[in-house]
Amino acid sequence: MKIIQFLIKANGYYPNNAALPVVLYKAALRLPEEDADEIVKKLFHQHGWSNDWVNGIYPYHHYHSNTHEVLGVIRGQCTVMLGGEKGVRQVLERGDAIVLPAGVAHRNVESSNDFTVVGAYPDGKEYDMHYGKPEEHPLVDENISKVPLPRTDPLYGANGPLLQHWKEHVLKA
Repeated sequence: MKIIQFLIKANGYYPNNAALPVVLYKAALRLPEEDADEIVKKLFHQHGWSNDWVNGIYPYHHYHSNTHEVLGVIRGQCTVMLGGEKGVRQVLERGDAIVLPAGVAHRNVESSNDFTVVGAYPDGKEYDMHYGKPEEHPLVDENISKVPLPRTDPLYGANGPLLQHWKEHVLKA
């Protein structure tokens, strides 16, 4: 497994999150062909991330201002754009997991026909949806500033690398 992290700053009306990096776990999930969705849901639930769903990533930019999100790739591959127009492109493949801090815009640019992820939120938070429109501000900026750090890493629990990476960034700010 390899961990990649990068900050995505505001981009037009996409607030993103200059305080917390996106954390990508490459090849972190060892999945059988059968029941991969249930295995990933169970892993996320075990570490306090729930309100899960199984689907793809929308083909339009969107973000959540009231919660962080984890996506675990259970089938196929996708090029996701992070941060809005002219953002960062990242390839996600089966076995990858990515944690998006509150406010980080994301969209599916291109994917295989079988691309599927499990999504979940810390403490089962009900997520909101925003699309980078001017009228979303300043409410979304205020919401993002109030989202607490999660209590656990969705893959590794209380002592996982997500918390270490995010706490380091909070201390530097």
